[in-house]
Amino acid sequence: MKKLFTIIALSTAASLTGLCTVSTQVGSKHSPTSQFPSYDGRVMCGYQGWFRAPGDGSGEGWTHYSGHGRLTPSTLHPDFWPDVSEYQKTYPTSLTNQDGTAACVFSSVDQSTTDLHFRWMQQYGIDGVFVQRFYGGLRTRQDRLRSRVVLEHAIESSQKYGRAIAVMYDLSGLHDHGEDCTAIIQDWKELVDELKITSQPTNNYLYHRGKPLVAIWGLGFPDRGYNIRDIGIEKVIDFLKNDPQYGGCSVMLGVPTYFRELDVDCNPDPYLHQLIESADVVMPWMVQRFTPLLQFFDTTRYEEQVKNDLAWCNARHVDYVPCVYPGFSWYNMHRHGDDNNSTIYPLNQIPRQKGRFYWSLISSAVDAKASMLYVAMFDEMDEGTAIFKCSNNPPNGVKLCDYEGLPTDYYLWLTSEAGKMLRGEIPFSRQIPERENSGTITKDSLPQTPHL
Repeated sequence: MKKLFTIIALSTAASLTGLCTVSTQVGSKHSPTSQFPSYDGRVMCGYQGWFRAPGDGSGEGWTHYSGHGRLTPSTLHPDFWPDVSEYQKTYPTSLTNQDGTAACVFSSVDQSTTDLHFRWMQQYGIDGVFVQRFYGGLRTRQDRLRSRVVLEHAIESSQKYGRAIAVMYDLSGLHDHGEDCTAIIQDWKELVDELKITSQPTNNYLYHRGKPLVAIWGLGFPDRGYNIRDIGIEKVIDFLKNDPQYGGCSVMLGVPTYFRELDVDCNPDPYLHQLIESADVVMPWMVQRFTPLLQFFDTTRYEEQVKNDLAWCNARHVDYVPCVYPGFSWYNMHRHGDDNNSTIYPLNQIPRQKGRFYWSLISSAVDAKASMLYVAMFDEMDEGTAIFKCSNNPPNGVKLCDYEGLPTDYYLWLTSEAGKMLRGEIPFSRQIPERENSGTITKDSLPQTPHL
């Protein structure tokens, strides 16, 4: 009776405050309320946080800026260059700007970097991010502590700027054989106990269906050697949903675009459907699967894919979030065109068309009646999907994409417009919106509080 009374009391309090309740056991370590009670009506971005620089204290060199060793034109990794004009701390490279000065970059491990990124999210009305936790950083206690620095900073910045955060476990790095993914269980326990990730004084952790939302990405992809039947994923999902202390969570699975058909970019094993049906939300990875080079055909194909996915998920009582992205390019990652790679991986492979491609996906998803969006990605310069501020003036001697002369905050602004259209705050339109003022949005020009 005491347990039932506690749950009823929490539900009554939540109905008065407009927040959500967690329908878990009394012993749950999660806050019963969240400033972000549902994914519905929100635009969330993926956040890699994986760029490093010598001198940033990480000891990881030029990770993700360089393919290996020194950062030179021949080892450059990303296909965009960051606009670093607002960063508190930057790091000089051996590359030079057009005026002969050293070209500088940021490091993701600096608190000031995370702070700036979350300030941009607030300024442009972007709800928040899924912070990536890669499996390669979860195996040992030392690995977990080292790899969670960016997440710790994100928790602090989410408090400061009123943005939502959630954890996305990316199975990249999981061995093909002889290893399962159950280290996620220990990591989640440590995040809940030590970082209080779901019980901050002002809880900005993203909830869905009244529960903290935890994402697991990387199931069903044929280019991954592990067999999803052998990696203990059912144990992890059961723990996240049912553990009396650390569970009571909603689970989101990241799967291939053609998960429904079990074809094209997806392994044919129907076990994937069993896993999806045991989860709460599914997010298909659609990056590189659609292109503006096919013009209206691909826009129509994308919208039909979303509509059919939604119908499939609705029949199984699973929520669905479509993935949208502004463009794609990974020319430098693939050795700058060596060995005919420029034919397979050309620079600007999926062109942005000054935001038109991005908006075509956004408007198609909204027209298909999607209730939430996942943006790939906030800071992903390696694959050319970044929406944060990137430079129109890259360093000398390298091939890089740019924002085609648009203001460097353009994709942040366009993502803000996506959220407004998703929530019905502006009329639906397939035409890309016109920006009245091409200058940077100021802190006072957009709402500063979360959408509830």
